[in-house]
Amino acid sequence: MAKKKIQKEHKADDVVAPIVDQPITETVEKNYMPYVMSVIISRAIPEIDGFKPAHRKVLYTMYKQGLLTGPRTKSANVVGQTMKIHPHGDASIYDTLVRLTRGHEALLHPFVDSKGSFGKHYSSDMAYAAPRYTEVKLDPFCAEIFRGIDKTAVEMVPNYDNTMVEPVLLPTTFPNILVSANMGIAVGMASRICSFNLGEVCDGAIQVLRNPNTDVDQMLDIIKAPDFQGGASIIYDRKQLADIYATGRGSFTMRAKYVYDKSANCIDIIEIPYSTSLEAIMKRLTEMVKNGSLKEISDFRDEIDLKGFKLTLDLKRGTDPDKLMNKLYRQTPLEDEFSCNFNVLIDSAPRQIGVIEILKEWIRFRMDCVRRELSFDLGKKEERLHLLEGLREILLDIDKAIKIIRDTKNDKDVIPNLMAGFRIDEVQAEFIAEIKLRHLNREYIISRLDEIKRLTEEIGELKSLITSEAKLKNYIAKQLKEIKAKYGKERRTDLIYAEDISFDVEEEVVDTTPVRIVLTKDGYFKKITMQSLRGNDEQTLKDGDSVRISEDATNSDDIIFFTDKAQCYKSNASAFDYSKASQLGDYIPSKLSMDKDEKVVFMKCIKGNDYTKGNFMFFFENGKGVKIPVLAYETKTNRKKLVGAFSDVSPIVKIIYEETPTELLFISNAKRGIVISSNLVPVKSSRSSQGVMIFTLKGGQKLIDVLVDFSDKFTSSKSLKKIKIPATGIAIDEYDAEKQQIQLI
Repeated sequence: MAKKKIQKEHKADDVVAPIVDQPITETVEKNYMPYVMSVIISRAIPEIDGFKPAHRKVLYTMYKQGLLTGPRTKSANVVGQTMKIHPHGDASIYDTLVRLTRGHEALLHPFVDSKGSFGKHYSSDMAYAAPRYTEVKLDPFCAEIFRGIDKTAVEMVPNYDNTMVEPVLLPTTFPNILVSANMGIAVGMASRICSFNLGEVCDGAIQVLRNPNTDVDQMLDIIKAPDFQGGASIIYDRKQLADIYATGRGSFTMRAKYVYDKSANCIDIIEIPYSTSLEAIMKRLTEMVKNGSLKEISDFRDEIDLKGFKLTLDLKRGTDPDKLMNKLYRQTPLEDEFSCNFNVLIDSAPRQIGVIEILKEWIRFRMDCVRRELSFDLGKKEERLHLLEGLREILLDIDKAIKIIRDTKNDKDVIPNLMAGFRIDEVQAEFIAEIKLRHLNREYIISRLDEIKRLTEEIGELKSLITSEAKLKNYIAKQLKEIKAKYGKERRTDLIYAEDISFDVEEEVVDTTPVRIVLTKDGYFKKITMQSLRGNDEQTLKDGDSVRISEDATNSDDIIFFTDKAQCYKSNASAFDYSKASQLGDYIPSKLSMDKDEKVVFMKCIKGNDYTKGNFMFFFENGKGVKIPVLAYETKTNRKKLVGAFSDVSPIVKIIYEETPTELLFISNAKRGIVISSNLVPVKSSRSSQGVMIFTLKGGQKLIDVLVDFSDKFTSSKSLKKIKIPATGIAIDEYDAEKQQIQLI
């Protein structure tokens, strides 16, 4: 086990203690894990109220400064006051404040009403002004995140130096966790939550209040899709969204909105996906202009002004704007993926949960807040009623009370004498003793008796509300309806359906430069020109990685990647940047936005984009195999991902491309094998076909590999030859473990 040397020093003298060995696992546990938990719990992951600690501290500081109703103050003042409960640098606090402002345009419902330059969410280069120049106050909308906070709706804890208290959470009266977009990167985990329309979220919460067994399909009819401040459009895929709603993980596609100005012959892009930026789009446009793949425009420029976002493309004469935009959607961040990871702190523990589970957890949290708030009101009313009940005893015989007070010699004896004379407690006696003589009139007496009656009724209602879960849910539902009516807005992000999208794009001219494409075992991809390979063809790889497939192609060929999740991803070689043998290349799972833990198992270049030639042969662990024509993977649209690319009933062992018949060697984990002609593998038209049994396996055995080039490793493979399937394996005499290890990498 690895060890770390720890040296301790004595304070009493200069004698150094002996060096002791400490397991590195113990060092990590004691020194690193506390830091990890601190980042997860106290910094990067939002809680059920929808805020990270930094957000919460800034907003609470502004609330205590009276900025919910008062005038704006300089941002520097807020930053300075926030440091009383958030002992971090002023720059990080101001960064947090900026994102919460209306001027930054990051949130559907900003929490801070701002004046001055606060930059823009959609621009990484548009800097915000210094805090001494800008002014802020809380937006009226914040009344909904602080409602009840002064009535102990949430727990308050001491700040870092124990000089004041701050809330653990904010008692948000709506599911802010789904309304405010949030992103955070912790240690070993991250969170990325998209925003949803406030009105739809309120309706969704009401639905879960009414029916906790609401399913994802019902929720999709209520909360239709995410909604962003920046607008743009979502390409609606109900299955994708259902996965996100159910698991809290997945992605959806967004694309920019544009208008065509016929008089000026230009395209104005007015809204872009939330996940990209102006600079990223302009950088890609610049690259395309330089490499000659964007010849349809004469100029492009940033025309952002006080009216909002605008990126203008000046078109050359004869350019079809719709066809150009379809091309740009495919090749620039004007169409981008938003990846969701709904990681939320629930009771100080991170959990990845879907939309319905988030709403259930928020309802549980909100019910506790409402109970605490109502219990506070109940306590105040009971205190008042207690005082008035003592007063009622006095009002039955005012003359006696006056006589007791008049006959009492010492002031300190007034309270005890009243207590003895009317059988009331000290608190009631103090209250009575402080009543002015002028108040002992008929009107005052009647109004106090009416107040006792009203308080008694209100206390009964509060107790009934606090103890009844059904009434409490109705109370919360009523609040949600009021919030929707007061603050609800129309959706900003439109939904467009795949069938409504035109893919009739004029094919761009792509150079047909000869290239070599390389895929490694760990999923790295390189596209290298033949000229570059002349100088150095030795591939640089990560430690432990190796080349899985190397194939000659051209820059215009399609490439198909098959994964271990029975999915395939299609791309064109031109979509990848040129690389060198000395570089690592593109990481395919990230480049093609693959699912979590999805790995590439096979790659094939479709030369000349001719899908009419050849077959893919799939062989599974259970000994079955099938042959699917390459034509089955041709698509009329530019879809990048095909689910159900092959059967997932049994784990995939090998995928082989067949252009002409060849011999195949099958090897089981029992070191038995058969050799057959690929002609025996049946052709099926359905991609999901499970195939037929090829290699008969006995209990516990499984297929581990299928080889095409095997003559140098199995010189006596003729003895394994079979002419019919299914076939039983024969013991492999020349099973060379070292050679097999090289082959199986």
